[in-house]
Amino acid sequence: MDVDGILGRALEGGGIGGDDALRLLSLEDPASVSKLFAAARELRDANFGNRVFLYGFVYFSTYCGNECAFCHYRRQHPIARYRKGREEVVALAGSLMDSDINLVDLTMGEDPAMHADGCSELIDIVSAVDSAVDIPIMVSPGVVPREAFGALAEAGADWYACYQETYNRSLFGRLRVNQGFDARVAARESAVEHGILAEDGIMAGVGDTVADRADSVMRMGAGCDQVRAMTFVPQEGTPMWESGTVGTVEELKVVAVLRLAYPDKLIPASLDVEGLGGLRPRLDAGANVVTSIVPPKAGLAGVAQKDLDIESGKRSVRAVFECLDSMGMKAASNAEYSRFVKERKASL
Repeated sequence: MDVDGILGRALEGGGIGGDDALRLLSLEDPASVSKLFAAARELRDANFGNRVFLYGFVYFSTYCGNECAFCHYRRQHPIARYRKGREEVVALAGSLMDSDINLVDLTMGEDPAMHADGCSELIDIVSAVDSAVDIPIMVSPGVVPREAFGALAEAGADWYACYQETYNRSLFGRLRVNQGFDARVAARESAVEHGILAEDGIMAGVGDTVADRADSVMRMGAGCDQVRAMTFVPQEGTPMWESGTVGTVEELKVVAVLRLAYPDKLIPASLDVEGLGGLRPRLDAGANVVTSIVPPKAGLAGVAQKDLDIESGKRSVRAVFECLDSMGMKAASNAEYSRFVKERKASL
């Protein structure tokens, strides 16, 4: 089937298959890529209107016990690190809620201190934040023990984010050194079993092929209500510093194909790769969530770009509002987002 046929079927509710995903991700002609993006926007708008959800980002511990080849925060990288205390995390979460953020994302490396004693300190922080804010909470702590998910759910965690990065097992092994492919899948499944919504994500430009991306797109939606793609950004001092990457258009094509495959799921546009300047093209490709909103002067870092646009205020809520207004889009209310979360959790 030609591209117009694939897009037409998707717009009529027929979905796409693996061969379709491969065909669409292989597009290079600008006119055809524009058609792909237009179809993704049409499906996004049919399911969500012009409303966009906003996620505040609190990267509260940059300590990590892992040796991911791509990551600035890998254990052996000699960098300055921080670990925020409970009271500071609560204050940061409260300030984000007051600025009309829909969700607070509590992110950390796989910090041994936070994982100790059944993740007791992490659970305590989630509980304290839940008591202080009236918006949903996402936790992004890496792989945690199965038995911790019940306590995280009880503490108030609504979402669990754990990115596979790729579904090519061999490539996964080179990226997430000495980590278990199946353990990450099982962690997301355990979260869902305990009533927590799950998010998966992949990277483009980490040595993956177009076929790898197509396979990942078709597999990552299983059990997840939020799916994302991000372009790999080489980090100085890491094993992949000089490995090169791909242009962000590859990420945008993945975002669009994810929208065709999963019309009613949440798909983020992250500020962590290109900052505020990269927001519009990601929304134009079919995304409906803005993630990695970081307030300035809070001593917080990003992940893919640890300081991009943060202290200038370009990753603030106000800057995002201005961008959305210029596109004719609106930030969703907390009531709208909480209703979405409640409905999805009820269906688990």
